Amino acid sequence: MIVLAAGQGTRMKSALPKVLHPVAGRPMINHVLAAAEALDPARIVVVAAPGMESVAAAVAPHATAIQEKPLGTAHAVLAARAALKAELAAGADVLVLYGDGPLISPETLGAMLAERRRPGGPAFVWLGVRPPDPTGYGRLVMQDGRLVRIVEEKDASAEERAVALVWGGLVAGAGPALFELAAKIDDNNAKREFYLTSLVGIGNAAGAPSGVVETAFDEVRGVNSRQELAEAEAILQQRLRRRAMAEGATLVAPETVFLSWDTALGRDVTIEPHVVFGPGVTVEDGVEIRAFCHLTGVTIRSGAQVGPFARLRPGSEVGAGAHVGNFVELKATLLGAGAKANHLAYVGDASVGAGANIGAGTITANYDGVMKHRTEIGPNVAIGSNTVLVAPVTVGEGAVVGAGSTITQSVPADAIVATRAPMTVTERSAARYKARLKAIKAEKERK
Repeated sequence: MIVLAAGQGTRMKSALPKVLHPVAGRPMINHVLAAAEALDPARIVVVAAPGMESVAAAVAPHATAIQEKPLGTAHAVLAARAALKAELAAGADVLVLYGDGPLISPETLGAMLAERRRPGGPAFVWLGVRPPDPTGYGRLVMQDGRLVRIVEEKDASAEERAVALVWGGLVAGAGPALFELAAKIDDNNAKREFYLTSLVGIGNAAGAPSGVVETAFDEVRGVNSRQELAEAEAILQQRLRRRAMAEGATLVAPETVFLSWDTALGRDVTIEPHVVFGPGVTVEDGVEIRAFCHLTGVTIRSGAQVGPFARLRPGSEVGAGAHVGNFVELKATLLGAGAKANHLAYVGDASVGAGANIGAGTITANYDGVMKHRTEIGPNVAIGSNTVLVAPVTVGEGAVVGAGSTITQSVPADAIVATRAPMTVTERSAARYKARLKAIKAEKERK
């Protein structure tokens, strides 16, 4: 397979190569590669432009070929020839895709190859779609049920521009014939480029006819601008939401929930409105995630409750039946089974044992300005409100830490510890104190 990814994407107005812009938390070219990989191809080659090392890194371990100059789609395909030498020698079919088409499905790719490989099938199979507005697309000109040519917009006559069926940008073909005929394509057109679509006419003349497989327009939507990126995101989110609900999750207000490509939701999970899932989130059965939560790189075990207004950051795990409440942030933290951090806490680089309770306002002070340190909180520990645990520190099983404490040393199991300063009371002094402050303020205003 060949994935064309050499486009500069100038309309994106970005330093990031176009195909690396994310859709549902994954670079769009990786969506294309995932669809291609589902067909178990012998080799995938990505064609990039010079200087696109970041694209090569993103698509590894797949090979990358370089199109030295942007001279059109046929020129780009020919750049992959050397990398496919062994496959071509074996007579393999070749499927050409675009790296900026993240919505293509394995089913559509499979249908193209099936048509190519059926007995008496065409040498080349072109993917056709019927967009609401065909302007800008190459028209598929059919005659007696056969594809006779593909005409680019700038080269099309008024009659040809009226054709509703257009090329979706993908083609499957017999590999040796594809490269042999692509090498014969010229640049005699309005753009002075080597169009891959010229294969239709050249192939028909050489006895290598072309056929068409149709699919839905959404599958071939290319992304060339921020607006189109947002449109692709919206379509993929709809797919992900439908899949989640079909597999047994309840999304109370689906249009407000944003999922990543790899979000895994178990059965009987309830997701309230305005929840955002970053990459790497697994949610087991029976979990409730309340409104306005943000989760990335976290595992939530069965029966847990999260939110509202909770933030769960990478490397965290919420144990079975545990509670993470409003305005609680976890980072690289294991919250044990049945443990609770119900409100207003930051727990980072920590392990919290089963059944422990983290009081409101608790903070694990995990950073000393140079390194991160861990806090270990044992099972059934009670941490009082407004406690600061200065890592590295350990609180033993069953210990109780009094509210307002700053813990800088490890606490033994089953101990009670508090570090509050003694309370001092000066009676009948508040009025004199306030009068003094007012006098100071008045003196400053006179000056």
